[in-house]
Amino acid sequence: MRRVYDELFHRHAKNPILTAADWPYPAHTVFNAGATRLADGTTLLLCRVEDRRGHSHLCAARSKSGVDGWVIDEKPTFCPDPANYPEELWGVEDPRITFVEELGKYAVAYTAYSKGGPGVALALTEDFRTFERKGLVMQPDDKDAALLPRRIDGQFALIHRPMTDLGAHVWISLSPDLRNWGSHKIMLVARRGAWWDANKVGLSPPLIETPRGWLMLYHGVRHTASGALYRLGAALFALDRPEHCLLRGDEWIFGPETPYEREGDVGNVAFPCGYTIDADGDTINLYYGAADTSLALATGSIKGLLAWLDERGSAPTTAA
Repeated sequence: MRRVYDELFHRHAKNPILTAADWPYPAHTVFNAGATRLADGTTLLLCRVEDRRGHSHLCAARSKSGVDGWVIDEKPTFCPDPANYPEELWGVEDPRITFVEELGKYAVAYTAYSKGGPGVALALTEDFRTFERKGLVMQPDDKDAALLPRRIDGQFALIHRPMTDLGAHVWISLSPDLRNWGSHKIMLVARRGAWWDANKVGLSPPLIETPRGWLMLYHGVRHTASGALYRLGAALFALDRPEHCLLRGDEWIFGPETPYEREGDVGNVAFPCGYTIDADGDTINLYYGAADTSLALATGSIKGLLAWLDERGSAPTTAA
């Protein structure tokens, strides 16, 4: 009997759930949205919107169901402010949202793009109407960042992906005040050779806290003869030492398959930046950019992902 791969995420029948055609003002593409569930149960997506200049801003869309009936801000929610923050000269991109209970605010980590390249910036908000910018917190070349929802050993913790001569790996850094960062450590190393996640990995949505550890969904980039191929993998990290990887899957678990994921401005890309978790504490609603053109939704299970890691994962070794 032919063995089929485990299907850990299921695409929604209404995909893509948001496109530029839904926008109340001119937009070229809409993709790579941060996600959260507000206190009243509303799902909020903070979408990356790209214009015909190639510059991006962020715009909020709200929905009671998290699938349809989206109410989109009539004008951009979060625009680049290069006069005060020159690191945003060419746009703001790929937001990831974490609610920090200690602050009573949402922390939005995003990519600020300028002449120096992409860097990590941070902003705080209570209502997604007004924002308190913290400015650039990780200098270029760095991106794919999200804050943890609570302190680790008394310090705020930021997951991010710097690019260096030694490769593109996932790091964690600590700060007492969200401005001064140090204690930089590698969390997840890109593998080498023929692996699906060789040479370049990055955080996808923010980490998911479970009783067993921090669950990470990360993207791996494989360079092929027809271009880069972005797919999703999973790993588990210790709660008290999030730089310590407990389990890492060898196989990718979700990748571009449908026409809306394979065809677009950047084909063969499925790129999640956000999720919500249902009231059952298990169902993940994963919001992802499809081909850098539209937004789509897939659902999965935290228990299912952990069971898959138990069966198909292993403790990382330096020989990867």
